[in-house]
Amino acid sequence: MWRLDCGTIEVGNLDDYSDSFLYQGRSMTFTDSCYLIRSGDRYILWDTGLPNALEGKQEESGTDRMSLTRSVTRQLAEMGVGPEQINFIGISHYHYDHTGQAADFANSTLLIDQRDWDVVKGRQDLSANFTPWISGGSTVQTVTYDHDVFGDGSVIMLKTPGHTPGHRSLLVRLADRGPILLSGDVAHFRENWNHKGVPSFNTSRAEALASMDRMHDVADQLGATLVIQHELADIAKLAVFPEASY
Repeated sequence: MWRLDCGTIEVGNLDDYSDSFLYQGRSMTFTDSCYLIRSGDRYILWDTGLPNALEGKQEESGTDRMSLTRSVTRQLAEMGVGPEQINFIGISHYHYDHTGQAADFANSTLLIDQRDWDVVKGRQDLSANFTPWISGGSTVQTVTYDHDVFGDGSVIMLKTPGHTPGHRSLLVRLADRGPILLSGDVAHFRENWNHKGVPSFNTSRAEALASMDRMHDVADQLGATLVIQHELADIAKLAVFPEASY
């Protein structure tokens, strides 16, 4: 498994990241991480980060500042991997910072929860990143329950709704490191996770809390390492690109 740099988000105001006012007046820098996972000769790309139009630039949106150093395809090229070699792109959820470069992988089968896909198809502001699949030119596979990507238990999309209706997290079983849990946005940073802080923009508070409980249970039962995808300290648990975690 390779950890990719898919952007940086400087969040100027954390107020919205807790509906119980835990982070008033605070700011924080989020990393935006994506992951390439290989099983045999097959690949899945988990999340696709900020749009590649940001490459080498900074852009402000409200109180946030976003930047992207290198596109996903540029990073994959350093490994000798082309977009056409990616069998699947798995999407944790439909937000722009997780789907920005999806269209660069139009030859890949899109794996997305059915409930999130229903939202995407009905909203023009979300659908642009999914044009190859919405147009019918590319293959989309919607999932309803936990989904075993390769059929061997090595990579499983876990159902963890609440941040969005069809939010997913990813369980990756590595031969040497053991199981890794990629959070999606079940939590955005470690304090958020520890305090069960629910963002005010989540679609369901009850589902979000239940999903955090599920992730706690999975981590405990499997002895899994949790990697919160926006947390700099968490992604540091994995090898730095272009090195891989095994």
